[in-house]
Formats: sequence, C-alpha cells, structure tokens
Amino acid sequence: MATITDEITFIWCRPKALSAILFLVNRYVALLGNVYMLSVYLLPSSDESCQKYLMSRDLLFFVQQILVCLILTIRTYALYCRSKRLLTWMIIIIFAFGGVTAGTFGLHSSIVMPGFTHCYESYSEEIAISPGLGWVTLLVYELLIFVLTICRICKTRGLSLATSRRNMLDIIFQDGAMYFAVMTLANLPNILTYYCGSNTTRGSLATFTSCMSVTLISRLMLNLHKSVDAGIFTTPVRNDDYDSTVLTTRVNV
Repeated sequence: MATITDEITFIWCRPKALSAILFLVNRYVALLGNVYMLSVYLLPSSDESCQKYLMSRDLLFFVQQILVCLILTIRTYALYCRSKRLLTWMIIIIFAFGGVTAGTFGLHSSIVMPGFTHCYESYSEEIAISPGLGWVTLLVYELLIFVLTICRICKTRGLSLATSRRNMLDIIFQDGAMYFAVMTLANLPNILTYYCGSNTTRGSLATFTSCMSVTLISRLMLNLHKSVDAGIFTTPVRNDDYDSTVLTTRVNV
C-alpha cells in the first residue's frame, strides 16, 4: 500500500493501456487471492479441505507467475521494437514452461497436525522434484529475460552499460537488473528447500517467493508509468546523446 498514491496518479488516472491493465490484474489478483487463502487457512481444516486448500494455493501461484511472465514478456517485446518473431518464441517458451508447472499440481501430501486445526503440507523426496521444477522454470525464464535485456542494451550502446534516468531504456535496464538480482536471491533458497530440505520444510518459501515476484514486477511497471503516459510499447527514434535507437512514448497500446 506504500505506492497507492503513485498507482492512483500514474495508473488509475491515465488511459488504460495494455501494460496498465496487466499491472492492475497482477496486483489485485495477488492481493485478493492471498487474502482469500489466508482466510481459508485460518479456518478449521480436515484432510479433504486441506487438499482443496493446497490445490487452490498451487493454482494461485501458477496464475501469479504466468502474469509475471507476461509482463516481463511485453517489457522485452517493447525493448526489441515490437519484434513479432521474438514475441512468438517467448510465448512458445511460456506455454512450454507453463505446461511443466501445471503438471506439478497436487503433488504434495496435506496433513492436519494433532492438536492443531490448520493445514500443513509436506513433500517426500521423490515428489518434491516436480514442484521444485516449476520454480526452476520461472528462474530460467527470468534469466532469459535478463540476458535479452543485456543484449539489447549492449547492441544499442555498445559495451557501455553506464546509465542515467534520462530515458525509458535506462529505466528498463536498471529495474530489470534489480528485479533479476532480488528474485534470484529469493528463488534460489526456495528451490533448494525442495531438493535439500526435509519433508516439512520443502516448499516453505514458495509463498514468500511468489509475493516477492508480484511486488517487484508491480514496482517495475509503476516506475515505467511514471516516465511515460501511453503504455510501454513505443516507436524508435534517434537519441543524440547515445547516437542510437532508444524508446519514446508515441504508441498507445
């Protein structure tokens, strides 16, 4: 809620471009979904309701990460001057990784601890490999986005990555580097819990990791909308400072 004032100013009070719509869907699906899941978690649980709760939580994680991947994709699509070939390959990769992640639904054991009424999940060593793979695919896709961003910056400016806050290219690079660094630090321990943790600690960082990705990607999009007023899809022009193609804000998508 710390950024609600900026959200009202730069998202709600401006025309709703595609990037703004994805920002709102990502932010409020996560907010409402987590409030609902917390309320269900606090209710008394049985084995049957526990299974439904954990399945619903897996679905919420899946939707949140798909939205995050879509936002990362359109940022990269805009950075590459709306390359249809790149967009096609990225969508294919999302479907492939999404299929891998969807195949992990329900691969856990729900338990209601004696003396407690809340639901807890556990993973055996054999089962944990598959859910962990879902988070690995997210890390790999984020790495792909980061590499594509670095390649585009290097191609545009040569080997110099020195930045300022003068244009949209700088914002995409700086925020993208921050996002990748923080998410790597958050997701790697989460992945390690699946492959190195005990039955009860496997997956214990999944909720934190998912919330971090949603929060960070929302912040990235908000920073872009502070700098532009018509969405993030842009047309290329010349920039005399760098003698290269940069992004402007002429296309309202």
